[in-house]
Amino acid sequence: MPDDRTTATELGTALGTLPFDDPWAAVAARPPELAVGPVVWDQLGRVVATGRYAAELTSAFANGRALLAAADGLRHRTPRIIEWTGGRRAPGDEVAPIDLRIDHVYLISCKYESDIVANASPARVFDGLLATAGTWDRGNWYEAVATAEHTALYRSCADAAGLGHLPPTPGACTRDQLAALRASLPGRSYPDTASRAAYADLCRAVSTASAARWAARLDDAPTREAMLWRLLRIGSAPYFVLGNDRARGAAVRYRVASPWDWRDRYELCTFEVAAAVAGQPRVDWRGAYRDRWDGTERAVAGHVEVRWSHGRFAGPPEAKVYLDTPMSRVPGYHPLVGIDEPQLQLFPAGP
Repeated sequence: MPDDRTTATELGTALGTLPFDDPWAAVAARPPELAVGPVVWDQLGRVVATGRYAAELTSAFANGRALLAAADGLRHRTPRIIEWTGGRRAPGDEVAPIDLRIDHVYLISCKYESDIVANASPARVFDGLLATAGTWDRGNWYEAVATAEHTALYRSCADAAGLGHLPPTPGACTRDQLAALRASLPGRSYPDTASRAAYADLCRAVSTASAARWAARLDDAPTREAMLWRLLRIGSAPYFVLGNDRARGAAVRYRVASPWDWRDRYELCTFEVAAAVAGQPRVDWRGAYRDRWDGTERAVAGHVEVRWSHGRFAGPPEAKVYLDTPMSRVPGYHPLVGIDEPQLQLFPAGP
């Protein structure tokens, strides 16, 4: 079951597409169009009763209302059924993280206060090109691409913590030994000059090797184009992104194009990756494209951070993929625009 905040924002978005004046009235009514069971309704009721996420619920409800009124959206047509994934992963090869489905057709990704495109293993990003299935290294990325630097950081941290009795490499440690090392490294900084220098060396080595591995697999134009689509979450079918922009505090309401739509309007000119100098291993990416409609050339960019997943030396690192270009300037993201009149009916309503 997702946490309370996720439940409030995602189901609040769903309830905004139904004919209620506010989210509290919608929750009290438990409309059957929202196909969730009593356990979920009970959880949402408890969340609403506490008032803890009232602002998030209000914002989410307004986003659903915008989709209901949008010319590219529901056009004032009340949904017959709204399905919620409830945090479950899609079983197929789906690029977009879909949270809601309306009338078996309209797909919605809820994105509240997050600027992360994907959270995956580094090997899946740099070797697997963000595919959802394939063969790539599931081990420790630091150990795979920067063995010497990873070991040097481990040794310097162990020495600084007075744990010189630990095995010579982190891979030879037991879980309890690594836990003891982690406990001796409080805070976010490293304990002495030697360990800080070793971490800087690790950052450079991992950034350089990761960028090289990634670039080597982007060896033709179709692969580079598919990579950009995955980074932009261009899925196999159009869908909607509804949420809030954490950096700007504004509502996020977009229809996202399919690859068919994207290629019809845009042409990818170049896609480049480069190692970056930062406080942790990082690889920057940038795609330059041409708008076929007006001939202008623009760019979209982001970066990938490789970081410890559960604390230093706790386990394999993870890769967080970020989109740095605002959504309003991302090719294939079209803002929702409302309409004043309801959708025309083919046949008049019955008595």
